[in-house]
Amino acid sequence: MADLIKNMILAGLGVASITKEKAEKLAKDLIKGGELSETEEAKFIKELITKSEKIGGDINKKIEKIVEKSLKKLDIPTRKDLDDIKQKLDRLVKQKKD
Repeated sequence: MADLIKNMILAGLGVASITKEKAEKLAKDLIKGGELSETEEAKFIKELITKSEKIGGDINKKIEKIVEKSLKKLDIPTRKDLDDIKQKLDRLVKQKKD
């Protein structure tokens, strides 16, 4: 039952943005409602924050991949591409000076 409640909460709160304060308030509210025992409070908060961080990281990775694909489709150079060009230009300028 607790897993079901946690999953519902994670889905409803926008998991990636949950803070420790939000998790603590949520735990207190669940305790008041009789849906969580006080002995489970610390574990519940820790699990909620851990899952939130993991999901947030997963979301960031997916966004990065989407942005990278979009940049490739638009043929926009990446930071690495620009750094490579700068290094080549620096070498050419140095050769020209010598």
